Amino acid sequence: MSDILKTAALQLDIIQGDKSGNIAEAENLIKSLPEGYDIAVLPEMFTTGFICDPVMAASLAESNDGMTLTAIKKIAAGYKIAICGSFIARDNDAVYNRAFFIEPSGDTYFYDKHHLFSISGEDNAYRRGDSPIPRFRYRGWNIAMAVCFDVRFPAWLRNNDGAYDLLIIMANWPDSRAYAWKHLLIARAIENQAYVIGCNRTGEDSYGKYSGSSVIVDAKGRLIGEEQNDKTIAASLSKESLVSFRTKFPVLQESDRFDII
Repeated sequence: MSDILKTAALQLDIIQGDKSGNIAEAENLIKSLPEGYDIAVLPEMFTTGFICDPVMAASLAESNDGMTLTAIKKIAAGYKIAICGSFIARDNDAVYNRAFFIEPSGDTYFYDKHHLFSISGEDNAYRRGDSPIPRFRYRGWNIAMAVCFDVRFPAWLRNNDGAYDLLIIMANWPDSRAYAWKHLLIARAIENQAYVIGCNRTGEDSYGKYSGSSVIVDAKGRLIGEEQNDKTIAASLSKESLVSFRTKFPVLQESDRFDII
């Protein structure tokens, strides 16, 4: 168990459709982290960019043992760091926007994005995930993850009984809505008394421009992420501080219950 969890959000400038190039850039950023980091978070669909064309999405989709996760497992083991992100996944005849969390050991957790961004046509290219956000344990921390548009739906991310200590959100969120992105993440941290990492991309695509705007927030809603460079936002999270705050200010005990599924 680790009291301190060293985390980094890596703001890739994603090259659309270039899996090899994007994986190489992700590895370069992970390699550049000082020794001892526990978690590196990558943006939504980090290997391909945000694709909503059904034909293109289907052509880029891959299985859980395909190119993307095979490479990420190797990187996680080699640098002894857990890696979180999302990719275009194929499962039988369905295509999903699938989040993953891969430990250095190779243990992997998945989540299929539930709230698809219909304004961009994401719901035409992908099947909606129907399982609630996962909660899993890593180095003594309880962790949950979700994807981009999910952050707008607080009942979906409700932290009943303090089931998670850290919520990770990976995104493809353009600058035109950056104010909402930042404040939604802060709100999710405050109401769930949890750390939140929001990892966004940089660069530009057909949906807009991206300045990164990744943030790491503590349970009081304070921005604690520090910019290491234009691609890396980092912070050390303290389990002791989190437990102390929840004990002194036990608002989670008053939370309302919602049936999600």
